[in-house]
Amino acid sequence: MPASLLTRRVLFRGLAMAALAVAGLAAARHVDAATPLPSSAAGSAYDYKFTSIDGDPLPLSQFKGKAILVVNTASLCGFTPQYKGLEALYTAYKDKGLVVLGVPANDFADQEPGSNKEIKHFCDANFAVDFPMTEKETVTGDKAHPFYKWVSSAKGAPKWNFHKYLISPEGALIAAFPSKVEPESPELKAAIDAALSHNG
Repeated sequence: MPASLLTRRVLFRGLAMAALAVAGLAAARHVDAATPLPSSAAGSAYDYKFTSIDGDPLPLSQFKGKAILVVNTASLCGFTPQYKGLEALYTAYKDKGLVVLGVPANDFADQEPGSNKEIKHFCDANFAVDFPMTEKETVTGDKAHPFYKWVSSAKGAPKWNFHKYLISPEGALIAAFPSKVEPESPELKAAIDAALSHNG
């Protein structure tokens, strides 16, 4: 094969691989963005049950008619200060029909190592958390709680602590937000407002 033809083929393959790499980076950035989901996602949040951090039954069906923001939390994470924003969001919106539900999880870098009792004390002492919390759960992989398997099948599993899923007042999964989207962010509040505006 002439050297010039071989050079052109090698160059073409290199350019093709570079294009694929750029496309992959763009896709990764897109996944990190808040992504609305169709309201027709299969199933309902009301099919799932948790146990509260105090050990009581916590079926999501008890929140029928309310929007639910489900957040996997951790006590030793760089995003842990979001507890303050989540509590402020809950205080501002609970009378409008929003429930914030914290789900402590130790899936990422052992950043939630404590017991349920220790987690509750941490949240009370540092952030005066009043929104409902579940017992510590697994949110990724084969051992994930069934609710997280459901949302993961539609949108993908949490990539880190403080990943957020928004459930409509009808129980549909309507949006997901990565950890970097803070509770005070306009995009999150806009999604909550939109969900509540269709309530009833």
